[in-house]
Amino acid sequence: MPHIVIPDDEPAVMAPSAASAKLKTHDVRTYADRPSSAAELVARIRDADVVINIRSTSKFTADVLEKCPKLRLISIWGTGTDNVDLEAAKARGVCVTNTPGVSAVAVAEHTLALILAVAKQIVTVDRQVREGKWPRAMVPQLRGKTLGLIGTGAIGREVAKLGRAIGMRVVAWTFHPEGDTAEWIGFDDVFTRSDVVSVHVRQSSDTSAMIRREHFELMKPGAILINTARGPIVNEADLIAALATNRIAGAGLDVFDREPLPPDSPFYSLPNVVLTPHAGGITPETTEAGLALAIDNVLAFLVGRPTNVVV
Repeated sequence: MPHIVIPDDEPAVMAPSAASAKLKTHDVRTYADRPSSAAELVARIRDADVVINIRSTSKFTADVLEKCPKLRLISIWGTGTDNVDLEAAKARGVCVTNTPGVSAVAVAEHTLALILAVAKQIVTVDRQVREGKWPRAMVPQLRGKTLGLIGTGAIGREVAKLGRAIGMRVVAWTFHPEGDTAEWIGFDDVFTRSDVVSVHVRQSSDTSAMIRREHFELMKPGAILINTARGPIVNEADLIAALATNRIAGAGLDVFDREPLPPDSPFYSLPNVVLTPHAGGITPETTEAGLALAIDNVLAFLVGRPTNVVV
């Protein structure tokens, strides 16, 4: 029987889930904490045929994969694959799967929440009221404003729907534009024209630091940036500078270069940014659906019919 390892179920999502019942008849070892190093990850999965990856903090590098010769499948809970060396996996014959689309609605809703929180200055005003003040913030209406999307995959398309629902015009750039999701425009044009720029591309060598100082300089002074994709897609130092100098009005961020945010992060001292802890896709509904799909990907692979294959 294939040996299945879940090396990083912390905080626990798989163990208490209803979906885990699908694994009851299989040989499964679950670790209730995250490996503290590459060596510890290798120690946990060295004899595994299949790994179900819960946390992106587990890095499946070429070196890790080389030390796990039995490994044939990494089933990722989630859509991001930036914690796996895909080329090394492919070269070693390790199949990698993910759970696309499961969290699209949840992340889109979180994106809209960040747009509203930043544009309406909800966090700042709430704090002032608690301090006994009665502020009269002149915050903008979003109806009639332009929402610009960078990427229109499953999440981007849902954000487009929500943007139109509150009366925003939607423009977008994506690698492969098709359909009527938005008005398709050039990459730089998204920053020039938009009142809100929202990021929805996957992290890859093509998208790392693709948004940087030159793009903030193109944005309207009253515009805001939202990132619920991956931190490294945006040059963090350039974003901090744009926020600190009020080059742009604000930002709503669910993702960062380093997670959790380090204690000395400059973001803490910026009043025009709303921060959430990479939690946009975490709802009871998406958690169960995503875990079930990650397990289904394993079961399909074991019977020779792999699904949701990345490589």
